[in-house]
Amino acid sequence: MALDKTQLIGLYRTMRLIRRFEERVVELVNRDEIPGVTHEYVGQEAVATGVCAALRPDDVITSTHRGHGHILAKGGDPRRMMAELMGKASGYNRGRGGSMHIADLSLGIYGANGIVGAGAPIACGAALAGKLARSDRVAVSFFGDGGMNQGVVHEALNLAAIWRLPVVFVCENNGYAISAPISEMAVVERLADRAAAYGMPGTSVDGMDVLAVHAAACEAVERARTGAGPTLLECRTYRFVGHFTAEKARGIKYRSDEEIARWRERDPVVTYPAWLRQQGVDPAMVDAEVEALLDEAVAFARQSAFPEAEEALDGMYAVTYPGLPARGW
Repeated sequence: MALDKTQLIGLYRTMRLIRRFEERVVELVNRDEIPGVTHEYVGQEAVATGVCAALRPDDVITSTHRGHGHILAKGGDPRRMMAELMGKASGYNRGRGGSMHIADLSLGIYGANGIVGAGAPIACGAALAGKLARSDRVAVSFFGDGGMNQGVVHEALNLAAIWRLPVVFVCENNGYAISAPISEMAVVERLADRAAAYGMPGTSVDGMDVLAVHAAACEAVERARTGAGPTLLECRTYRFVGHFTAEKARGIKYRSDEEIARWRERDPVVTYPAWLRQQGVDPAMVDAEVEALLDEAVAFARQSAFPEAEEALDGMYAVTYPGLPARGW
């Protein structure tokens, strides 16, 4: 699908927003304004951006512990995300879910998930619901190369294949399952080749190239939308930083500086705007727009209130048990 100038700039805006959101988050973690640790999406921006740009607003995604990029690419509000990370009541989960559980059903974001690979069967459920309702809605499940070895992912692949569900399985192969290289976790060089065992197409694409990801995603989404069934899309990408924000402070090192530098040369937030300028498209104003948006998001989160102590049990139970206050969401 040919993209016009506005769409091309939009891809950069999304990638830039994800990158700067994550960098701001690290700053706030280091200042203890965000409790705990987060899993940064720095380096993988082209995947979430390219895939979500192929979706309609009513399509569904399921995300991972490294999910900020997916949520922003699907239209998530940076203000409510930042508030959630700070544990504020104005956050997506009212300050209760934190980094790994942000969801917005109104945007088709069926939740990030702290359990590796757990979004795959949820995506199948959403796809089945759409199919039973005679809708052409598509579900996308994001997971990593580590998730590719989870049994529940293989069960989801098999179920989607035999029921011809409108699902696109997106494996973000960043080369490492925490600190274990993929070469030690799988014999096959291309994880997309595993799709053949389930009778579905498997496509492996350069995950540092947002246009290549978008083209492959459009093809897979169209296949799902027209009733042809699921696709496994492997996006070969790389995270420039550690598995989580505390990795550097703990002195954990399992990648060479040379390896990181090689991948840095292919940084999509650098190479893509350079390509745009070669096409006569200047995205310069985007950077300032993103900074202003994130300034607003941080200010909103800081000014928001923490949840009240008496609300601690809200939303925990489907029914009110004896002795518990009759509270709901």
